[in-house]
Amino acid sequence: MASLRARCAQPRGVTRAAVRDAQVREVLRKGLAWAVVCLAAGCSTSRSPAGRPAAAAVPTPPAVPATGAVTAPATPGGAATLPDGALPKPGAENAGKPGYYTIKPGDTLIRVGLETGQNARDIARWNNIENPNSLEVGQVIRVVPPGTDPAATAARGVNNARVEARPLDAKPAPAASAAGTTTVPPLPSAPSVAAPAAVAAATPAPAASPPATRDPDDEVNWAWPAAGPVIGNFDEAKSKGLTISGKAGDPVLAAADGRVVYAGSGLRGYGNLVIVKHNNTYLTAYAHNQTLLVKEDQVVRRGQKIAEMGSSDADRVQLHFEIRRQGRPIDPARLLPPR
Repeated sequence: MASLRARCAQPRGVTRAAVRDAQVREVLRKGLAWAVVCLAAGCSTSRSPAGRPAAAAVPTPPAVPATGAVTAPATPGGAATLPDGALPKPGAENAGKPGYYTIKPGDTLIRVGLETGQNARDIARWNNIENPNSLEVGQVIRVVPPGTDPAATAARGVNNARVEARPLDAKPAPAASAAGTTTVPPLPSAPSVAAPAAVAAATPAPAASPPATRDPDDEVNWAWPAAGPVIGNFDEAKSKGLTISGKAGDPVLAAADGRVVYAGSGLRGYGNLVIVKHNNTYLTAYAHNQTLLVKEDQVVRRGQKIAEMGSSDADRVQLHFEIRRQGRPIDPARLLPPR
């Protein structure tokens, strides 16, 4: 009777299997809800053996940047470290030291020689550079001979001797008396108003400073390198020398005795170029020539024809003439004799 009543309570078309499935789903739903509550409260859904500590939480690995870049760990003081596999440039430990030069974009050994007043081949030999085209930006190379003190070279020509200034009419101090006291001469009986004038007259004039010692390298007998008029003056920001006009084939003359350290066209912007080194301080450059008449290591004399004027790497026939002191361009008009 009870089973008949239960069957009558079931909706039509619903089988026992469907009812059983609905009951199982209800149990699962309640069990899942209870598990979520336990997790939120920090409890465990499984019972661990008595006395066994709970497992330690596994740390989450750090997130990787979206760009995929790998950042080097910070070092004390915030100094950046080189990326894995990156090597410092050759000679980087000498960067900024006197007597060394850091390669910049566009530099060649010829340009470095012009900037430092040295022979490009000497620079290559001092640094064991077999291939001049192997220079790297940031590389640091020696530009003074090995064994030379760069600081002493930079300060050469400065006289550090101490000069003691003495009055021209200085007299020895009066001798002390036998009692150990010094006899003081009586004061003049002139009125007190004239006392300042008397003191001023008695004050000796300071000794004249001796003339500064000149660097022997500054004793160069300069001459004009061409006979044409100057059409461009020295401007450290725009022009590192004088521009002298003329006709194609006009003689270009050595401005002083020296040795040719470069003759060629490997320096952009200078065309056919001759560089003459006169001593350890001065060199001269002669650019835009039509023909070069000297070779490297050749000794030349003041007024000797070393090239013919032209327009190589220029828009007109001209001679661009530079004088460099320790690699730094200076105004040639300050050293050349008046015309």
